[in-house]
Amino acid sequence: MSISRPEKLKMETADMTAANIERIAGLFPNVITEIEDEDGNVRKGIDFDLLRQELSGDYVEGREERYDFTWVGKRQAIIESNRPIQKTLRPCIEESKDWENTENIYIEGDNLDALKLLQESYLNKVKMIYIDPPYNTGNDFIYNDKFVMGRDEYDEETGAMDEYGNRMFKNGKDRGRYHSDWCSMLYPRLKLARNLLREDGVIFVSIDDNEVHNLRKMMDEIFGEENVVGQIIWRTATDNNPTQIAVEHEYIVCYAKNKMKQEVWTRPSKKGQLIIDKYNELKLKFGQNNQKISENLKKWINDAKKNKEVDIEGVSHYTYVDDKGVYYPGNSANTKPGGYDFDIIHPVTGKVCAKPANGYRWPEGTFLKAKERGDVHWGSDHTQVPKIKKRIETATELLKSYYYEDNRASTNNLSTLMGKKVFDNPKSVNLINTILSFLTTETDIILDFFAGSGTTAHAVIQLNAEDGGNRKFIMVQLPETCDENTEAYKAGFKSISEIGKERIRRTGEQIKKEIEDENKQAKLGEEPKPVPDIGFRVFKICDTNMKDVYYSAAEYSQETIEGLVDNVKEGRTDLDLLYQVLTNWGLPLDLKHEMEEIDGFTIHTVDTDALIACFEPNIPERVMRKIAEKKPLRAVFRDGSFRDSPGKLNIEGIFKTIAPDTKLRVI
Repeated sequence: MSISRPEKLKMETADMTAANIERIAGLFPNVITEIEDEDGNVRKGIDFDLLRQELSGDYVEGREERYDFTWVGKRQAIIESNRPIQKTLRPCIEESKDWENTENIYIEGDNLDALKLLQESYLNKVKMIYIDPPYNTGNDFIYNDKFVMGRDEYDEETGAMDEYGNRMFKNGKDRGRYHSDWCSMLYPRLKLARNLLREDGVIFVSIDDNEVHNLRKMMDEIFGEENVVGQIIWRTATDNNPTQIAVEHEYIVCYAKNKMKQEVWTRPSKKGQLIIDKYNELKLKFGQNNQKISENLKKWINDAKKNKEVDIEGVSHYTYVDDKGVYYPGNSANTKPGGYDFDIIHPVTGKVCAKPANGYRWPEGTFLKAKERGDVHWGSDHTQVPKIKKRIETATELLKSYYYEDNRASTNNLSTLMGKKVFDNPKSVNLINTILSFLTTETDIILDFFAGSGTTAHAVIQLNAEDGGNRKFIMVQLPETCDENTEAYKAGFKSISEIGKERIRRTGEQIKKEIEDENKQAKLGEEPKPVPDIGFRVFKICDTNMKDVYYSAAEYSQETIEGLVDNVKEGRTDLDLLYQVLTNWGLPLDLKHEMEEIDGFTIHTVDTDALIACFEPNIPERVMRKIAEKKPLRAVFRDGSFRDSPGKLNIEGIFKTIAPDTKLRVI
């Protein structure tokens, strides 16, 4: 006698190969066939002869000449990006900060595993990715992926051995393998990262001359050459080493998931705020005397440009003042013939004002509205062309392809924050903050899967504090061991991830204190400045919570259920199981989690009704009915929760009756 039982969750990451086959099946269902794998299981496959027929002549076969970027090990790298894994994210509340309320995530473990685990929960949800991967300088490459070829495998595939087994050349830095291993490491990570980006998402990658050429080729292939946004040259410091060319820069390569979805990146001018501040200072001194304010503002701007003490490049033409503030007269002339032609009467002379040779660049209605607002700049008489005032408050700036900041300042700032130097060459908070300010908004998700010292998280918190946003970060860092001779190790940090987590904690507390101190100085009636989310949930990548014993729905029988050993590994908690369920079911890791008891049984509720879980054994029918009455969108239970229940409780029947829309699963 069989029992009606809910479907089991797979409890492993998505099989990207199977997903790709399903996509092809959607386009060409006739090319799908059945094949038998090594274990004798029948699964879907592709008949490439039929697929070639469907594609007509638009395909390339064999080693026919083509534009191609390849390396030894690329095939394995692609396979690895698609291969599912049976791993999980175990919550670590004791290392977290404000677990209950935070929406930020810190994942400790190999980022390839992390990216696979995030595929379901954050597919098409990330606005911006910033990474600072190993530059492949010869001593910074620590990732040891299983798919990276060993020396013998490499030699075999490249033909580097003669027929007698003698090595034909040395394995030096200039050998292809040196670059191949780096490409094989980064390629699958970039491929998986692309999946996480929104359609309007963007990725930035820091790199130097060692691999920038290979990085661009990989990203052209993964993101498409048509989606390259550009490249920022970052001048970091003066190089005094005696070389042919002094290297004083790094690169930040930028690609969009879909460049057609990108708008022009602008932000309110921070330099403009300097002029506003000076105007307010002069207004306190000269009152309503706009002429005096304008004269002194022009002098201050000219002195600033001459002495270079204040950077106001791009806004130094805002020197005019009226009762509404600072402005400059915008050019009203059309740049080409065919502009708008209409008459504007001068308010003093009463005559028609002179017109631009190519006509006005704006229609008459725009001038009339500007006139009503007091935003037309009139000449001394009608012989001069009227212009529309551009207010300093509307000034914007563009993200430039060149950035200068001595990165030694970043090292010093981090050392001050941490009490000593614990990390070499951290990235610039100011630089990442600048990038974030141009293309992210209030609730965007930012991912950094080479998190290092946590600079990206620092920048996110800082920008949220500045503009009141609620951006969320996801950091991923391998727990790379700190050398015992380093200052970091002597300070108590055993790994890079420990440095990153502590840096985020200290950053948050520092920003919180600064805001609280500022609020104490606020004037009566002013709204207090909110403290941003400075917490983060810590997860550690581990092997799956499930034992190797797993059954398909067809394998269930009375005898199987009676003799089934608990399929959860020893020492795994309810929270461990809950968060593996969340990632497997594709729910975000930052959702609110609450616990309650129903008749002595612990019930876990995620985001009110997104999911309800109970992992206790022998759940009685009355409890199951009370859970069903909450009508959650999803409900999950432990497989062993029912095998000893009286009458072999039919949970599917209960939910079909009480909560028919609930998706029901067991683990």
